[in-house]
Amino acid sequence: MVVNVTTTTATVAWLVEETRATLQGPSAMTQTQPAYRVQSSTFTALQPNTHYDVTVAGEKVGFKTARQGAGDFNFILYGDTRTNPAPHKKVTDLILKQGIPDFLVFSGDTVEDARDTSQWATFFDIEHDLLRQAAVFPSLGNHERHSRNYFEFFQQAKPYYTFDWGAAHFTVMDSDLGNIGNQAEQDAYWAQQTKWLEEDLKTHQNATFRFVVAHHAPYTAVTRRQGDNPHMTALVPMFEKYKVSAALFGHDHTYQHYLKDGIHYVISGGGGAPLYDVDKPPTGITQKVVSIENFVKVTVTGSTAHFKAIDINGATIEEYDIKGTPPPAK
Repeated sequence: MVVNVTTTTATVAWLVEETRATLQGPSAMTQTQPAYRVQSSTFTALQPNTHYDVTVAGEKVGFKTARQGAGDFNFILYGDTRTNPAPHKKVTDLILKQGIPDFLVFSGDTVEDARDTSQWATFFDIEHDLLRQAAVFPSLGNHERHSRNYFEFFQQAKPYYTFDWGAAHFTVMDSDLGNIGNQAEQDAYWAQQTKWLEEDLKTHQNATFRFVVAHHAPYTAVTRRQGDNPHMTALVPMFEKYKVSAALFGHDHTYQHYLKDGIHYVISGGGGAPLYDVDKPPTGITQKVVSIENFVKVTVTGSTAHFKAIDINGATIEEYDIKGTPPPAK
């Protein structure tokens, strides 16, 4: 797979299975897990908006470098691929039928428990054809559990980061506080990250689009989850202050779209995890909610981003345009 792509650099990473460990327990219980070693190569001095192929262990991996400045591009938003391999495979196959995207944005929860390497084996087997053709920018979900595997496999040095593609700026957050220490440690971590977030949004007001990516959303139509993410809800005034174009999430195994004070909140958590009921849509802001596996294709053309949500059967859930914001007057 290809990660950490910029206009001039890219890292190609692959897993090597070194051995297998077998656990034996009572009642003839056994459990076997692969032991992986990650290898990677970082290529530099590349040209912007250019397709490259890399041959690794006899297999070709392709990717495109980031576009520099204004220009058209497209990406796929999807996530929550854990638990059920059959719908996960169907979603990735449908993504490929849309044509190879410039890159992928993953909304978190790759596997049920990221500490279990056998689950990663299933994930990469299903994602193989997709991840060898497009770069991926992942975000941490609660099922990643801040595992070392996540950081090694995706070659992520930090749990939150940014990247630019064309005239769009992406801020990828770590909204998973539940897997970080005690309450005091969580509070300190969140204070540090929100300070970073505000500085990042403030310094990228010239971007035509500002997309924020995280796993947990501030709004949901799932009754039992409403009020679960107060730390994310508290960020809404900041999103509004700095005119975020859209905030992109997972976590709820559904498709949801809200519009509040000019900001679109999109949940695409339908990659294969058990579906949830969307039984209580928030009043006044709900655009569309549906309980079905899905992904979202985003096509940026000039100052317009066209969002098209597609379900597991290939049907369009909804589509709409988001207009980019002009840079502030000098």
